[in-house]
Amino acid sequence: MPVVVIGLNHRTVPLAMLERAAVPANRLGKVLDDLVGRPNVHEAIVLSTCNRTEVYVQADRFHGAFQDVRDALCDVMHLGPDAINDHLYSEYDLGAVTHLFRVAAGLESAVLGEHEVLGQVRSAWEAAAGHGAARAGLHQVFRQAIEVGKRARTETAIARGTASVSHAAVDMAVDRLGALEGRRVLVVGAGEMGEGMAVALAAAGVAEVLVANRTQARAAVLAERVGGRAIGLDDVAAVLGTVDLVLSGTGADGIVLEQHVVAEARHGRGDQPLLVVDVAVPRDIDAGVGDLAGVTLLDLDDLRRWAERGRRERAAEVAAVEAIVAEEVARHADAARARQVAPLVTALHERADAVRRAELERFAGRLAELDERQRAAVEQLSRALVAKLLHGPTTRLKADAGTAVGERNALAARELFDLP
Repeated sequence: MPVVVIGLNHRTVPLAMLERAAVPANRLGKVLDDLVGRPNVHEAIVLSTCNRTEVYVQADRFHGAFQDVRDALCDVMHLGPDAINDHLYSEYDLGAVTHLFRVAAGLESAVLGEHEVLGQVRSAWEAAAGHGAARAGLHQVFRQAIEVGKRARTETAIARGTASVSHAAVDMAVDRLGALEGRRVLVVGAGEMGEGMAVALAAAGVAEVLVANRTQARAAVLAERVGGRAIGLDDVAAVLGTVDLVLSGTGADGIVLEQHVVAEARHGRGDQPLLVVDVAVPRDIDAGVGDLAGVTLLDLDDLRRWAERGRRERAAEVAAVEAIVAEEVARHADAARARQVAPLVTALHERADAVRRAELERFAGRLAELDERQRAAVEQLSRALVAKLLHGPTTRLKADAGTAVGERNALAARELFDLP
């Protein structure tokens, strides 16, 4: 059954619309239930990251699946079809497989070659599988996508240098501030993004890293890892007036830091500079924070523009990664063709073996005087004869699967051997 992908990403929609399409973990189960409950969708995986929201499904009909997924995205975004139709991209069958492999390899990311997306692809797959929305059909293609992502990063230099959104956020802050040595930094969020930023900060020689998270215990684990200090989200206002840089990347589905909170925390500091970098989708920081005196607010749009310089530096590796993707797509296509003809080959061998066993049974009387060794030899000889006779037809059926010749040969085999 073909794979279909429908989605939108940082290239097709502005950040404000991408935010609306984000599917946080606490809503993922409901969205998956909605998708697999639609008439044309058999299996579904939702990949929602800071760069994209994509839905991968297995479906019999492309147009029916497209409409089902589009309507589900409309429900997520609280928009009508006309508002998103022009922003959606879609791929079918090998086109969808190629797109997924490119995503896993980091070719479709704003930060070319970023390694975080590979973990996000795996997490999306595991979440859908755990929910019962993804089964054998999508397992194979996502399993191979993980292999493609690993190959791209081990066999090429696509991930050399800044190759993650979290590290890019820190590098952009360094570019803006000149250096981070001696500065106090607040990291909001202790998930994958927050962890990446905190680790990068520790390597940059900051004076202190404060880690704020909804669950303070999780913040404490990360803070201990980087030699920092954990605080709760309720304590953010108390420390905002003492930090030089705020990096935020939570998985919250709404604003975490309001303008008035930042304004009150900075009261008395005048125009003392504060840089705020928000890499969350949806955004964590109230856009009005950027209007405050002395505050510079940067988001993913700014990060993508900044990361374009690194993209040019790693562009030489793109051809090598695309060659890996093409090789793996061809391997996927070969395997798919083999799976397509597998039931026919199995039925052919079962029919031949049934005839073999029936003949041995018919001659059982004549073979009664044979000893065990001789009976085993007859059994082995009959099996070998059947295998040799079917070797040629089996090889030809597998080689021609998916072609017009293959269809004719398969039909002939079913008619000649009276197979279902």
